[in-house]
Amino acid sequence: MGIVVIREAMFYEKLEADKVQCGLCAHRCKIAPGKRGFCRVRENRGGNLYSLIYGTVSSEAVDPIEKKPLYHFYPGSYAYSVGTVGCNFRCKHCQNWTISQTCVEDSYARDILPEELVERALISGSRSIAWTYNEPTIWHEYTYESAKLAKDAGLATVYVTNGYMTPEALRHIAPRLDAANIDIKAFTEKFYHDVASAKLAPVLESSVLAKELGIHVEITNLIIPKHNDSPDELRELSKWVYKNLGPDTPLHFTRFQPQYQMQDLSPTPVKTLVTARRIAQEEGMKYVYVGNVPGSDSNNTFCPNCGKTLITRGFFEIEKYEITPEKTCPVCGENIPIIGEYAGSKQVFHETEE
Repeated sequence: MGIVVIREAMFYEKLEADKVQCGLCAHRCKIAPGKRGFCRVRENRGGNLYSLIYGTVSSEAVDPIEKKPLYHFYPGSYAYSVGTVGCNFRCKHCQNWTISQTCVEDSYARDILPEELVERALISGSRSIAWTYNEPTIWHEYTYESAKLAKDAGLATVYVTNGYMTPEALRHIAPRLDAANIDIKAFTEKFYHDVASAKLAPVLESSVLAKELGIHVEITNLIIPKHNDSPDELRELSKWVYKNLGPDTPLHFTRFQPQYQMQDLSPTPVKTLVTARRIAQEEGMKYVYVGNVPGSDSNNTFCPNCGKTLITRGFFEIEKYEITPEKTCPVCGENIPIIGEYAGSKQVFHETEE
């Protein structure tokens, strides 16, 4: 039996007959008394909506920021990473389905209130706090209050998200949120309907709004064989990111491994990931990465102007960092969009001759 911490929810409207409408995510669930929303963690009690997971932590770890993945945000640093239970998607390939597709009563969790969360992050030596593993949107009351304390303590804040929050919720958290890796799971409404029980359009809208609100955005696309791997779809996704988020936006194509209800599929062929990267580069994207393929050169950061290798990465760790303190390429002087200082020690920097 998990711990249930009750807190009145933000972002809901009272309707007739004690029903409520949640305004936190794009489902905008209408919830009858005694029932819960699609996420399983927001419940109507007597005409008031409550979050059942305030402070409820199912998973915690100190992760490299590159694992989120965030490659252009405080490189080489660590993120104190926490997740709760529930999700507003039903992804058939979810790797964390044991926490995302359950309810709080059936989970194994502990209570970590915001003050303790920040203290634990500081003690761990982490540079940031990341809300991850399941969907942080549904944890809004907790992440919002925790993020304020984190920022006051000098910590950065991160969402690893499916991007399905409403504009109201995103605008509310934005002043307290520094970075987000947004998972654009595919570029068709059919995929979102069939695989995630959601819609694509709200994710795209959130991605654009997050960028406009000053949040550092990186995009991930998990390529699943026979579902979202066609060259035409990958090209349309790349074109959209280029046009709406900009060519400097880091774009991560990651390898699928069979999980949950999609164990009958094979892992993504590496050649498919290489093709996706090439297509994105053809469409003007400057920083395109291949994930879940250890040892791939496509995990590194290259200068888009002269081609120099600027960041060499191993498996979620930086092996060599050659960007100047001014965030430029040491060879040609190209500006490299990196947020924050490099946290590691393996920095190699050579002044160019005049």
